[in-house]
Amino acid sequence: MATTADFRNGLCLEFNGDLFMIVEFQHVKPGKGPAFVRTKLKNLKTGRVIPNTFTSGVKIDVARVERRPYQFLYKDENGYNFMHNETFEQVSIEEVIINAPQFLKEGQGVEIVFHADTETPLSCELPAFVELEVTYSEPGVKGDTATNAQKPAKVETGASINIPLFVNVGDKIKVDTRTGGYHERVR
Repeated sequence: MATTADFRNGLCLEFNGDLFMIVEFQHVKPGKGPAFVRTKLKNLKTGRVIPNTFTSGVKIDVARVERRPYQFLYKDENGYNFMHNETFEQVSIEEVIINAPQFLKEGQGVEIVFHADTETPLSCELPAFVELEVTYSEPGVKGDTATNAQKPAKVETGASINIPLFVNVGDKIKVDTRTGGYHERVR
């Protein structure tokens, strides 16, 4: 058992019969009345983010989770297959618990969060930035660069993103997996 004083981003807790992860929290001490904690909780099964308010000092059940390094192997009809980096144990997970499956390529390192008691995978997180090669884009028109214009492009995983006009086919770019947008060109 823990209290609201133990809240931190990324803490997993059992709430209303489901597992939730704290995305954001804020302690509020109004001038009148008791203090409370305003939170945003992400359901680890559905991925929905819900707001919730806890009275300060209330007891909560903390769920034990483990973060383990895995490597993406391949995708088949059963889902996405990953291999543990140290034990070489393989696990297959569904697409819905992966935070950015469109940027996943073979050999990519990820971190899978497991519920420690039941050994079930809860979420799969890619690194914040991944390097991908541009496989298709229309040529940029010279002189349009002053307006920060962008053009659609396909990367090696098949995902479509918008890139600046100066990026060409064959260039490696860094993509932000949290927003799904272009970050920078890699030299």
